[in-house]
Amino acid sequence: MSRCAVFDVSREIVVITGACGQLGMSYQKAFLDEGSIVVGVDIFKSDDIIALEAQYGERYLFQIGDITSKDSLTACLVQIVSDFGTPTVLINNAAIDSPPDAPLEETGPFEGYPEASWDKVIEVNLKGTFFACQIFGAAMAEVGSGSIINVSSIYGLVAPDQSIYEFRRKRGESFYKPVAYSASKSGVLNLTRYLAVYWADKNVRVNSLTIAGVFNNQEKDFLEAYCDRIPIGRMAAPDEYNGSMIYLASQASSYVTGTNLIVDGGWTAI
Repeated sequence: MSRCAVFDVSREIVVITGACGQLGMSYQKAFLDEGSIVVGVDIFKSDDIIALEAQYGERYLFQIGDITSKDSLTACLVQIVSDFGTPTVLINNAAIDSPPDAPLEETGPFEGYPEASWDKVIEVNLKGTFFACQIFGAAMAEVGSGSIINVSSIYGLVAPDQSIYEFRRKRGESFYKPVAYSASKSGVLNLTRYLAVYWADKNVRVNSLTIAGVFNNQEKDFLEAYCDRIPIGRMAAPDEYNGSMIYLASQASSYVTGTNLIVDGGWTAI
C-alpha cells in the first residue's frame, strides 16, 4: 500500500455528532473533501448544513438526533444503514460547556457549583458518548470493522489553568472554569480505553483525540491570557485537527487502538 493510500478515507461512511458546531463543520468538510460519505448528527439543522447538502449531494446526509437518547440514535442508525450501509467511522464530537451567558453560580467557586449543571454536562459529554458508542459501535462490531474517535480535551488530562481567567476576576467577576467539563472529558478517556480492549477482537478500533482551544473570535483579554500560556503561542484554527481525524479514521492507524492522541499546541507539555 502506498504512503498516500493508507490515508485514503474515500470508502468510509463517517458519522459525526455535534455536526452544527464549529469543529463538527470542519470535520465534515474534511471528510467530504476526501471523498467519504458523511452523516452529520445534531439536535438542530443550521444554514451551514443546508449548504453542505447542496454542495455534496448524495454523499452527505444530515440527521436530527439527540445523543442523550438511545431511541433517537437508533433511528439515525436505521436510516444510515438503509441509505449507505453500516457506518465505518464514528466521531463523537458533540459536547457542551458553560456558555458565556451561564448563570453566575455555574461559573463561580466550586463549592457552589449547581447539581443541575453537573448533570447536564455529564449527560451530554459522557453519557451521550457512551450511547453513541453503544448504538454505532455495536453495529460496527457486528460486521467486524470500524473506527471510533472520541473527542476529549486538555482539561480532561490536566486541571484548568484558572490563572488565564484572572482578567475576569480583576474586573469584579467571580469566574472559574467549571468542574463538570473536566470530569466529563476525563471520563471519555477511560471509556475509550475500555472499549478499545472490549472490541479489539471485533476489529473495531477506539481512540481519543485530545484537543486544546480553538479560535472563535474570543475577547481580546482571554486571547492574550490563553496565548501567553500555550507554548505554540496561539489557539488552534478549526481545521488543524482534521489531519489527526483522517489519520485515526484511515488504515494509516490500523494498529492503533486505546490510544489518546494529544494535539494541543504544547499545553500539556508544561
